[in-house]
Amino acid sequence: MKPADVKKYFSIYEKERKIIDRKLASALKQRQPSELYEPASYILESSGKRLRPLLVILSAKAVGGKANQVYNAAVAVEMLHNFTLVHDDIMDNADLRRGNLTLHKKFNLNTAILAGDSLLAVAYEFLLKDCKLNAREALSSFTQGLVEVCEGQSLDTEFEVRKNVTLEEYIEMIRKKTAALAQMCCELGAYLVNGSKQDIKALSDYGKYLGIAFQIQDDLLDITADKFEFGKRIGGDLMEGKKTFLFIEALSKAKGQDRADLLKVIANKGIRSNQIEKYKRLYEKLGVIEDAKTAIRNYTDKALNSINKLTNKTEINIFHWLAYSLIKRNK
Repeated sequence: MKPADVKKYFSIYEKERKIIDRKLASALKQRQPSELYEPASYILESSGKRLRPLLVILSAKAVGGKANQVYNAAVAVEMLHNFTLVHDDIMDNADLRRGNLTLHKKFNLNTAILAGDSLLAVAYEFLLKDCKLNAREALSSFTQGLVEVCEGQSLDTEFEVRKNVTLEEYIEMIRKKTAALAQMCCELGAYLVNGSKQDIKALSDYGKYLGIAFQIQDDLLDITADKFEFGKRIGGDLMEGKKTFLFIEALSKAKGQDRADLLKVIANKGIRSNQIEKYKRLYEKLGVIEDAKTAIRNYTDKALNSINKLTNKTEINIFHWLAYSLIKRNK
């Protein structure tokens, strides 16, 4: 891709991200009680990539619509996303999110639960503002995305106490927990501006495969990223005993003492912080870091093959740019 195109697409992304940031910052300002909505605003105002709102906007444009037809829906999906993050952080007892204190750490557990729930409710309010076309399909897609995220989170929790999880089971879990939201965002933008079935299918598949690649990249960054760039604790998945793409691949490859060391992670329900480097070296030895990179490329290729089926070929390149940007991200 030409440097000029990269600059152009990044400029589009930055413009839309700033618009979404402004809308999110003001979305809950006038609501009462402040004890509920100030914590909800806190999580919305933290510096996120705004990937999901961007997918809504780009998908609407890809089928002939305009961004101002779907801005409320874009705000809605970011609210939904943050609802899931608040509850995810509570379940993981996480300290940091995007480099800031998580909601339950900054306030308290009850406040975080209620604030998260309020985000979900208000998300539907915002979505309904843009449901002028295909309202039934749009609401169904939005709700299905929510259902699958909950199912994925349940599977993720189940996997933490299971001794054996196959890679196929793991991919299905992240398809629901992470990819379903990206898939929904792509469908939603197209539904709301009356896109064709063919284009909605192309966008839907793009979102699904991109979401899977994104989560495997997240697994990879958890062990390879710089702490200050990543904004979260490095090695957190291992410390919590999570069965990520890398861990499952490592366990399937390891023998002898290496396998025994990995089984200790399951038996002890995680590792200590001073053991992270040891397990990173083990991952490198077993080649699973490279395996993860290969899987990311493969799912990204599937996403690109899907988006190439769009009717409007002039809109394809920005989706390619986005996919490549996510592969190269460091946080």
